[in-house]
Amino acid sequence: MARYTGPKSKIARKFKEPIFGPDKALEKKNYPPGQHGLSKKRAKQSEYAVQLMEKQKAKYTYGILEKQFAKIFDKAARSHGITGEVLLQLIESRLDNVVYRLGIAPSRRAARQLVSHAHITVNGSVVNIASFTLKAGDVIGVREKSQSLETIVNSISGTVNKYPWLEFDRNSMSGKFINRPERSQIPENIKEQLIVELYSK
Repeated sequence: MARYTGPKSKIARKFKEPIFGPDKALEKKNYPPGQHGLSKKRAKQSEYAVQLMEKQKAKYTYGILEKQFAKIFDKAARSHGITGEVLLQLIESRLDNVVYRLGIAPSRRAARQLVSHAHITVNGSVVNIASFTLKAGDVIGVREKSQSLETIVNSISGTVNKYPWLEFDRNSMSGKFINRPERSQIPENIKEQLIVELYSK
């Protein structure tokens, strides 16, 4: 599956947020990248530019490409509820994101790799599709042959279950997707209404 593999610090500086995790480069240079750095006078952004930036931030944060993101938005728009909230709930329900949230992987990129390499199971069956959408009650686990992998062991050793919509048992290396999270339970700093306005144009 295609995914963004470019420089992460540059993207984090663009949004002025550590969207890929702690970043020393962002701490040292908390301003957008560019030849002239802080000395360049930046024009006021248009409404469209602000909305587009918010969508790009969401895509980079969750590691989703344009076509896939548009499909998720379309599904959210056709669902009951507030479109922006449903959008984030659908993204949070992706298997790669839940593997990351459970602490089985240290990052979403690492979680995607574990899923695509068939190390993760859903309800006892191996699922190697990162975008697989989980439903309430689904049990996510680490395949028995993969439970000794250093990446997984190291990640789980420091796991603290911070999310009320998930349960995790460190001994069995398995977790449960209880339900879709409420918007207030999603920690990402994303203004989803701007994304809705962008797609509504």
